[in-house]
Amino acid sequence: MSDEHGRQVVVGYDGSPAASAAIEAGALLFPGAHAWIGHLWTPPFASEELRKRLWTGTRNINVFVEAIEREGGREADRMTSVGVMLGRAAGWDAEPLVCRSYGGEGLRLAELADEKQADVLLLGSRGLGGARAVLGSVSDMAVHYSPRPVLVVPHPLLTDEYDALAAGPVVVGWDASAGSEAALGTARRLFPEREIVLVVVDGDEGDTSVPETVDGQPVTTVRVRAGGGAPGRAVADALSAVATERKASLVVVGSRGRTAVRKILLGSVAMATLHRAHRPVMVVPQSPVREAE
Repeated sequence: MSDEHGRQVVVGYDGSPAASAAIEAGALLFPGAHAWIGHLWTPPFASEELRKRLWTGTRNINVFVEAIEREGGREADRMTSVGVMLGRAAGWDAEPLVCRSYGGEGLRLAELADEKQADVLLLGSRGLGGARAVLGSVSDMAVHYSPRPVLVVPHPLLTDEYDALAAGPVVVGWDASAGSEAALGTARRLFPEREIVLVVVDGDEGDTSVPETVDGQPVTTVRVRAGGGAPGRAVADALSAVATERKASLVVVGSRGRTAVRKILLGSVAMATLHRAHRPVMVVPQSPVREAE
């Protein structure tokens, strides 16, 4: 099935089960999209096993360097071809995007998504949450730097979470800020046929203004109160709870809001939602690049 909206997706692919699962999930969220399967070829290039086999002593160091770069390049091409096959099998028009890089994978993937004018940068997560979350991870850095929406798919998804991907509603965190407006507009643009559920956390009736329609399409509003704990985490947990109750396909949040300053900090709503939600989370920059460019 082709995507009549012509979606463009850049995927960060490293051959891991989480990355493979992200492709499968992404193909359900954006059926028939054009996808670049991006693999960053980073030092020390060839795998440890190959480096051990190639090492012949310091006397031939130049030969060794040439060999590991040659074999590393072959490994990178092979790994990316697997990701391309997975994407095509899932119904995407997929092509490889292999880049040599020297670290800063999150930043480089954000740059690639911008260079390709992608609608979204798609990444898999190994599911580290709470205290186990590693600040500065690829997904965190991509969200921090990307001028494009970043969609992070947790791994693994439960059966009902996976089943919701194809047609489930889209939950959007709303606080009437510019960040939440950007999140809502992007959600409607990327998922025009899905129900949009706006979640207002800690807002008394009339406390936060909520739009009734977006681009002429109605939206549903749910008002909830956050539990105790750090504000960012409390809001993230409230969003996740509504997403579970509504069998949502994903959660969309802005990178900026009244309570979510755009920085790598677990206390922010965007980062806390990434680390604590059990469904795909899309973080939208406050001034997302429009597809009309």
